[in-house]
Amino acid sequence: MIAHSDWKHDDVYEGVTEDGNRITFDASSAHSEGASPMQAVLAALCGCTSVDVVSILKKKRQELTGLRVTATATQPDEPPRVFTHIKLTYAVRGKLSRKAVEDAVALSKNKYCSVSKMLEKAATIEYEIVYPDGEPEP
Repeated sequence: MIAHSDWKHDDVYEGVTEDGNRITFDASSAHSEGASPMQAVLAALCGCTSVDVVSILKKKRQELTGLRVTATATQPDEPPRVFTHIKLTYAVRGKLSRKAVEDAVALSKNKYCSVSKMLEKAATIEYEIVYPDGEPEP
């Protein structure tokens, strides 16, 4: 895997993957032109685990209609400002088995999500599962 970053202007950079996909990073305090690199890492964690959970639930033939993964991270005030604690909240919608959802989230965290596996070397990662439309079957 290869990627590079080009400085565009001021505190704005463009990351480019070997496939040509682009992401704008804005290191200014306003982040008006893009996410900060650390915000992008947190969003990548949410995306990585979402891919796993959706894939696993589809394989289990669950009727998933929605998934939002929210990450809340804690960082020290002084550099290096690595994440020290991350809480993931999985808001899951659909006609689902609670056990299937719990298994999918655990498999993502403990086995499949490579972003999570990297970050857990520096941060404690915990999660909760919520059901905005009401509790599913046991």
